[in-house]
Amino acid sequence: MADNNKKMVEEITSMEVDFGRWYTDVVKKADLVDYSSVKGCMIIRPYGYAIWELIQKQLDERFKATGHENVYMPLFIPESLLQKEKDHVEGFAPEVAWVTHGGSEPLAERMCVRPTSETLFCEHYANIVHSYRDLPKLYNQWCNVVRWEKTTRPFLRSREFLWQEGHTVHATAEEAQAETEQMLNVYAEFCENVLNMPVVKGRKTESDKFAGAVATYCIEALMHDGKALQAGTSHFFGDGFARAFNMTYTDKENKQQFVQQTSWGVTTRLIGALIMSHGDNNGLVLPPKVAPTQVVIIPIAAHKPGVIEKADELTARLAKSFRVKADKTDNSAGWKFAEYEMKGVPLRLEIGPKDIENNQCVLVRRDNRQKYFVSLDNLEAEIENLLNELGKAIYAKAAANMDAKTYDCKSIDEIISARAEKGEGFVRAMWCGEEACEDEVKEKTGVGSRCIPFAQENLSDVCVCCGKPAKHMVLWAVAY
Repeated sequence: MADNNKKMVEEITSMEVDFGRWYTDVVKKADLVDYSSVKGCMIIRPYGYAIWELIQKQLDERFKATGHENVYMPLFIPESLLQKEKDHVEGFAPEVAWVTHGGSEPLAERMCVRPTSETLFCEHYANIVHSYRDLPKLYNQWCNVVRWEKTTRPFLRSREFLWQEGHTVHATAEEAQAETEQMLNVYAEFCENVLNMPVVKGRKTESDKFAGAVATYCIEALMHDGKALQAGTSHFFGDGFARAFNMTYTDKENKQQFVQQTSWGVTTRLIGALIMSHGDNNGLVLPPKVAPTQVVIIPIAAHKPGVIEKADELTARLAKSFRVKADKTDNSAGWKFAEYEMKGVPLRLEIGPKDIENNQCVLVRRDNRQKYFVSLDNLEAEIENLLNELGKAIYAKAAANMDAKTYDCKSIDEIISARAEKGEGFVRAMWCGEEACEDEVKEKTGVGSRCIPFAQENLSDVCVCCGKPAKHMVLWAVAY
């Protein structure tokens, strides 16, 4: 039993030895993805896709609860449409994939495979919004997009990925700004309460905002290795796209006004985020709310009378409340333990002859491997309690990691020293607001600005770079 477990663990590179290799090993060994002949793209296998479906389902419920409707836009965007908003097209030009032929015939106008759908939504809104009575329009789209990334890694960065993109139009800037902030809060609540992953909410600097946006807001998470990951963004567009696409409406005074617009999105990189936030050297540790299997039942001494039957009975019973499966294969119990640890299943339920005799089972938590001997009479309540405890525990562990790897620095030398002595992490430092200083900090220290946190603290009166009066506390980090 121990040998089987040791063998499977040895197939994963230790995260302390090589975190990047550990990550790749986990996504492969846990059957989340496979590679294909399409360079830079990934095959999301059933187990990985099941996690995405649970993320999608629970986010979709939140979107609809806030009044949003799902739509679908075309995959292709004519070049002339993309060119209408100058800043937007310049921002995406290096990543665009172009279609130049239909069959064997050259196209009269080349089309891009959508890197994002702002322009298509703009064209549509210009056609359907005429009066203040038509506003707001709160649309969301679940789809795939293509961005021609040079360096790729499963879930974190690939040339084709899955996401949702919300696109809304409003009568006033105040309404659009409120929408932008509301959806950022939806993302933050989801990450913390569903993915059990703490995040920092803030605004991107001017140099790092979305192409064509007035302001970009984001949630930043810190991975186990101290690198940052942008987990979601929400953009306030103002009327920039509206002017480019002539999106106007007649207000209550019968005057023509431009609509105010937002956009917001998260992607399959959330799966990468939860892997790197919660995983360990035995594989995945899945948050219970997005675990495809929340409880796996392992029959012990399955060849003995009544064991398989009891496993079947418990499976049918628990399936009413949880996502549950029983592994009745002829693999050894040790192999099964290692397999489902690798896959991050939150709870393992062991049932054998002695357990049946004592009207009990053994529950084992994935995060700390603690065992609980539980009466079958109140099994559902015990499972519910343990799942909740596990979710809180992995959140607390990730939060402790963030706290331990957040460094307050007052000079460039302090940033360099903190990284050298303590490793990667969030650096909190004051900034004057000048892009030249933002660039110099990155050039000299290696950390880039991630966001200007909403929760501001005055760590110093002067900029970490130039010594001039500081305007903001900024979160800096090396990022995925």
